[in-house]
Amino acid sequence: MRNQQVLGRQPGRPDSSYVDLKTRVQNRLLSELEPSMDLTKKNEVRSHIEELFNAILAEESMVLARQERQRLFESIVAEILGFGPLEPLLADETITEIMVNGPKNIFGERKGNITRANVSFEDDDHVMRILDRIVAPLGRRIDESSPLVDARLPDGSRVNAVIRPISLVGPTITIRKFFKKPLTVEDLIKFGSISKEIVEFLRACIIARMNMIVSGGTGSGKTTLLNVLSGFIPNDERIVTVENAAELQLRQEHVVTLESRPPNIEGKGAISIQDLVVNCLRMRPDRIIVGECRGGEALDMLQAMNTGHDGSLTTAHSNSPRDTISRLEVMCLMAGMDLPIRAIREQIASAVDVVCHQERLRDGTRKVVKVTEVQGMEGDMITMSDIFEFEQTGVEGGKIVGRIRPTGIRPKFTDRIEAAGIYLPPSVFGVGRTY
Repeated sequence: MRNQQVLGRQPGRPDSSYVDLKTRVQNRLLSELEPSMDLTKKNEVRSHIEELFNAILAEESMVLARQERQRLFESIVAEILGFGPLEPLLADETITEIMVNGPKNIFGERKGNITRANVSFEDDDHVMRILDRIVAPLGRRIDESSPLVDARLPDGSRVNAVIRPISLVGPTITIRKFFKKPLTVEDLIKFGSISKEIVEFLRACIIARMNMIVSGGTGSGKTTLLNVLSGFIPNDERIVTVENAAELQLRQEHVVTLESRPPNIEGKGAISIQDLVVNCLRMRPDRIIVGECRGGEALDMLQAMNTGHDGSLTTAHSNSPRDTISRLEVMCLMAGMDLPIRAIREQIASAVDVVCHQERLRDGTRKVVKVTEVQGMEGDMITMSDIFEFEQTGVEGGKIVGRIRPTGIRPKFTDRIEAAGIYLPPSVFGVGRTY
């Protein structure tokens, strides 16, 4: 595996004597904690746990080095109040993704490289206890009859879990972490993910109520970019968001967040993304933001864009802006309506104004590589024109070198941007600049 290293604080995995000691102290603590104690008041519970912890160690004449004592205490607190062995990885802001492949194999992604973590669970049951702690507050479940689940952590981080019998290696968890402090436009510019010209252009598009799709592959940063772009929406507009697991962190005052719901144990009560998109049209939204279009809801989203809900935003998995259009066609067919392809393409060409495509490059960096205008129809084909594109110039020290540059083409909807009172200088589109 690339750049194999240890993520934990100390090399080596916990030995059996340490695990036995932790288990004994933890079980005594759990038996002595008051059942009525409110575990949501974490500071009070932590103080109470510390008192009991010190008393138990003194009573059993356990002598530990200060560092080992603190490590044991933090580990037990994580088991009682947090997410067990995952806590140090969740607290490490340099780790962007956590992958649990069974109880003993845990990995993290840092700066685009996957590395093994120096933590582990005791067994499958231990992983399941932590999983239940994640999904139970959301009203979701994971068991043999429902071995797949999508959920989120309190900070908005996305969680996917698969258990036996579907996963043959034991409970598997994938956590896509959210930054505790949401990324800003300035952060993306500093990271080289986007240019100032693209930011200026996209801000104008959103204020002028262009319909936009953020496309890209898995882990390319679509949701992060959607979060940043949503910050350009004026504060006096009513925004309705639709997501599988609520991740968007909008800062506006008037936001309604809708979240889909899986079926209950009897297989009833499911509320799909498509149901929510249809319903939010009755909620008088100024803007509709769909976290991700992946099925028949794409047709309802396009119809909303074509019936007065301008300025809507969504994301879609694809490999290029042109592929995004093809994916939209397939997703519209998934709605079950017997529509001819030309009718679907006309809906897409009329509804979508801009496709902003993001990629995770080979060196692990995430960049906006194309901003493309959907111009309309010519015959049976949708015509598109790149406004900005990433140009790779080489590789230095394993890092991809290049620049995001304007193509020199001004979009056809420039008049709509100017009608909103925004006048973009010609330099934004590369006029009068040399590269």
